[in-house]
Amino acid sequence: MIIAAMSLPTPLRGAARLTDWGVIRAHGADAATFLHSQLTQDIEGLGPSEARLAGYCSAKGRLLASFIVWRPAPDEVLLACSADLLAPTLKRLSMFVLRAKCRLSDASAERLLYGIVGEAVPAAHGAVQHEAGRTLIRLADAEGQPRALLVQPADAAPPALPALDLALWNWLEVRSGVARIVAHTVEQFVPQMVNLEAVGGVNFKKGCYPGQEIVARSQYRGTLKRRAMLFDSEAELQPGQEVFHSDDPGQPAGLVANAARGPGGTSSALIEVKLAALAGGSWHAGSADGPLLRPQPLPYALPTEA
Repeated sequence: MIIAAMSLPTPLRGAARLTDWGVIRAHGADAATFLHSQLTQDIEGLGPSEARLAGYCSAKGRLLASFIVWRPAPDEVLLACSADLLAPTLKRLSMFVLRAKCRLSDASAERLLYGIVGEAVPAAHGAVQHEAGRTLIRLADAEGQPRALLVQPADAAPPALPALDLALWNWLEVRSGVARIVAHTVEQFVPQMVNLEAVGGVNFKKGCYPGQEIVARSQYRGTLKRRAMLFDSEAELQPGQEVFHSDDPGQPAGLVANAARGPGGTSSALIEVKLAALAGGSWHAGSADGPLLRPQPLPYALPTEA
């Protein structure tokens, strides 16, 4: 049974400094070509006025990181990712640059990220605006709230907006249904398990990348048995936490991808679960008799499984 989702009583307006995000810069004539060969997304075709979601997979098709990617110049690509994964992701990507004309670096100290809610933002999801050294990237709405990622130089003044609690921004991120890979969930999910292809983060027409064969097999051979769904709970939930289903209490039936507390103290989580267990029964966090999880509707439709 799906219970009505929590909603915000009034429109929000504000900016949250995203201290849990970081930025990787790829610079050089081969920057886009190199990343095109490594990520699930078409990077070579990325224009200056658009941003795309992308994943970075192991050879087994498991997500090592997820990104918001944009290309401010033909020879520069920027990737926003979870801060706790930036160093190992940068190190791993650097191992494969080889002779490519591409230099990878941590640009987090130069580019500060803010989550913007309720302001005038680009109309289309993924649209990018550049102005006075700042970049504004339209993100998916959450709970009816328009959202954007603001990227600006570290020495620029903070946006002239009311301060928004980071916890509230993170809750909206969860409610958007767009998963972010963090340290506790590295190599836990094939992209489709967290709906990455459903939100535009996988391009099935591009060339090869690490794990591409497994990702494609999951898409076209009917082997996908798990998806990410939204749940609410009165309990505190954490990424990487196991969840259990009443019909099979002896083993985990899912894993929390992202979680945050929202207005009123209720937690929301995007949880990867077994599709076969969605027909009925109850969901619990941590153990078979743990806190109850209440299913909520996703803000988008999932592709019909073949």
